[in-house]
Amino acid sequence: MRTFFPSESCKESQLNALNPQSWLQVERGKLSKLSSNSNSNSFSFPSSSSIESLIKVPEPPILPFYKPVDYVEVLAQIHEELELCPPQEQSNLYLLQFQVFRGLGEVKLMRRSLRAAWQKANSVHEKLVFAAWLKYEKQGEEHISDLLSSCGKCAQEFGPVDVLAQLPVDGSETRTHETISMSGNKMSRQVKFKIEGEKIVCDRQKISSLSAPFDAMLNGCFSESLSEDIDMSKNNISASGMKEINEFSKTGSLREFPPHLLLEILAFANKFCCEKLKDACDRKLASLVSSRDDAVELMEYALEENCRVLAASCLQVFLDDLPNCLNDERVVELFKHADREQRSIMVGPGSFSLYCLLSEVAMNLDPQSDITACFLERLVEFSENDKQRLLASHQLGCLRLLRKEYAEAKRLFEEALTAGHIYSVAGLARLDYIKGHKVWSYEKLSSVINSVIPLGWMYQERSLYCEDEKKWEDLEKATELDPTLTYPYMYRAATLMRKNNSQAALAEINRVLGFKLALDCLELRFCFYLALEDYKSAICDVQAILTLCPDYRMLGGRVAASQLRTLVCEHVENWTTGDCWLQLYDRWSSVDDIGSLSVIYQMLESDAAKGVLYFRQSLLLLRLNCPEAAMRSLQLARQHASSEHEKLVYEGWILYDTGHCEEGLRKAEESIKIKRSFEAFFLKAYALADSSQDPSCSSTVVSLLEDALKCPSDRLRKGQALNNLGSVYVDCGKLDLAADCYINALKIRHTRAHQGLARVHYLKNDKAGAYEEMTRLIEKARNNASAYEKRSEYCDRELTKTDLEMVTRLDPLRVYPYRYRAAVLMDSHKEKEAIAELSKAIAFKADLHLLHLRAAFHEHIGDVMGALRDCRAALSVDPNHQEMLELHSRVNSHEP
Repeated sequence: MRTFFPSESCKESQLNALNPQSWLQVERGKLSKLSSNSNSNSFSFPSSSSIESLIKVPEPPILPFYKPVDYVEVLAQIHEELELCPPQEQSNLYLLQFQVFRGLGEVKLMRRSLRAAWQKANSVHEKLVFAAWLKYEKQGEEHISDLLSSCGKCAQEFGPVDVLAQLPVDGSETRTHETISMSGNKMSRQVKFKIEGEKIVCDRQKISSLSAPFDAMLNGCFSESLSEDIDMSKNNISASGMKEINEFSKTGSLREFPPHLLLEILAFANKFCCEKLKDACDRKLASLVSSRDDAVELMEYALEENCRVLAASCLQVFLDDLPNCLNDERVVELFKHADREQRSIMVGPGSFSLYCLLSEVAMNLDPQSDITACFLERLVEFSENDKQRLLASHQLGCLRLLRKEYAEAKRLFEEALTAGHIYSVAGLARLDYIKGHKVWSYEKLSSVINSVIPLGWMYQERSLYCEDEKKWEDLEKATELDPTLTYPYMYRAATLMRKNNSQAALAEINRVLGFKLALDCLELRFCFYLALEDYKSAICDVQAILTLCPDYRMLGGRVAASQLRTLVCEHVENWTTGDCWLQLYDRWSSVDDIGSLSVIYQMLESDAAKGVLYFRQSLLLLRLNCPEAAMRSLQLARQHASSEHEKLVYEGWILYDTGHCEEGLRKAEESIKIKRSFEAFFLKAYALADSSQDPSCSSTVVSLLEDALKCPSDRLRKGQALNNLGSVYVDCGKLDLAADCYINALKIRHTRAHQGLARVHYLKNDKAGAYEEMTRLIEKARNNASAYEKRSEYCDRELTKTDLEMVTRLDPLRVYPYRYRAAVLMDSHKEKEAIAELSKAIAFKADLHLLHLRAAFHEHIGDVMGALRDCRAALSVDPNHQEMLELHSRVNSHEP
């Protein structure tokens, strides 16, 4: 559900007086928590005797990512190098930053690093590579570019690079020559070239000015300097070609003629070192490249004749067509077999970045293919430093492991480990295990754990090589150090299920699904429900899976999720459209987001208005932190809109959600001009509040929301509008009006209005009333981590600590509890414990506010280098954060 502001509490300056506000500001997040309903219908899925195969948990894969032990240190080093390095090195540093963020799973930060690499690219070739990479990362978002174009705005990364403008024209001046006398004989001003029985009359000095070889031939000591007729028939140039060369010598430009003649002249120009003529041919040919077939044919000429402009234009066509062009053997062969000189022509200094991109695309298509192997081999070959080498070696090692080429995998993992990539020891441990040396695997991981500050993945990996209590202990430690790892939850849940402790098994898998909507975890819970013959719950999970990934395959990839859904549907009651709306209303009101997703999936199979349903789906997916799936749903809403005014609203949300607030506002206004509707007014109010810095706009926003409430809509959306209206009234100090809005929202079961009403109680100095209101929300909402966090503001310190401990158990990704606990410790002069509390969360979450607070702590205790490191890492997360920039400047001035 869209709330009116990103976070109400972000705007609060006064919180519970017991909160150590000198150290922190408050952030808020989300949680999803599920419960199940049993169904006693019989079903022909595996019996209890085959539960073991149904709930098998695969080993976690060795990820082909750069995963440094201390990513903060690496980010800080990159930031420092970016400040000091020459411009031509910046794009590769941003590429390394991208790889660090990819290892952390930070998609937004990855894209921002890629964009920075594109912006800082020092050559046209690198600009082509990073532009293509950005486009590849944003596959499916091309419609955003189209929408921006309709608003008169251009999305640069989706547009082609002007290669001709980026590569400068040869600026050397044309030489002029005086006629000279040789052996007393004055040379003729004309020269006739004989080709194919035809004589082409040319100006001697014009032709000689084309190149030094022509000058020497026509004006030097060669016999041709005294000849008026010269035979050129053995130089692979036709009469037509020579005529065009003659014309170029006079005008300095090429006329329009067929491409084959252009290629003939290009070869001739290259042979006789006619640089300006060659450059003109190069650019002319480059302008003709319009398809993959053109690019394949002309790239060969470009490499043979050293035509950099043409080569860059062909490269752009290939990269613009990723991943499809890697299905074309001709393109793959060009990339596979280009030698050093050819690569210099094709991609200039960007070999590593090019093959890094090609390797990633190939891995996503097929991580074991020969094409992927070849590109990764080239990537290792083109590595220029240890960081590049360890990444390339590790990635190729992962491929060799998948292909069961164990000796080569071992060599590559060892190379990566030697270069400093500790994570590659996981690959070496797997190889020892495969060879029957389980003890060696365990010892390898133990050695790493004892030699560095341990991370969750180290214990997860070691757990694969021990049994029973030791295994369980390692998995518990893995979860403690990195709660984002899904394998430990899945293994524990599956083990409990095998022991017929289904309640504990479901509770365990629900722990991770409460904050991370992972498909493999949803699949495992689906299998649990099948084993328990709880088909209502099973259908809920499989429909949620299909919402997130329509092509998902289950049971080790053997069965399409859609097929399993069809089978399960036979054992659940069919709902009418009315039943579906009642179910949606109940689940939405109880903040059961996965249940709501499932109901909407079922409703989409009917003849209901699909645009509205896809829009609702997008709201839920945003709430569940699935932005890519949410954008897909918004696009489907746009495609299925029943009217132009409805379509404009969805286009407005697409633009707003991608950071184009003003354009989204414009779409809302266009929709209102066609028809006054709830969603159009709601969008306009939302976008206006976000885009306007003028406090007086509150009255306009209130008016817009009141207009929205006058328009027809269902109670789910009207409850949200009332909630948002209450937020505006609170900001304006109109607490009674705000309370009325929240109470009216609660009357139509908009459960989240309890939070707004609690805020009103608090601002009226009724802290007990605020606490009770939040308690009501906690009791009603299945997703209640945020409610516990908010309630913590309305109680004494001990209850606050208890609530925040609950928040961390329910959703360990929420950063406020760590910051609060650290601030309390700092106020108690327990500096080491305070820093350790923040470090615990920083280890698995690259969060600006955590890094900022830890930097401030380091500065406070006089640890300048620690503060500087955290400042630099934080500025890698957000380079424009003003407070961070000020702290960095202050700390930097104290650096020894």
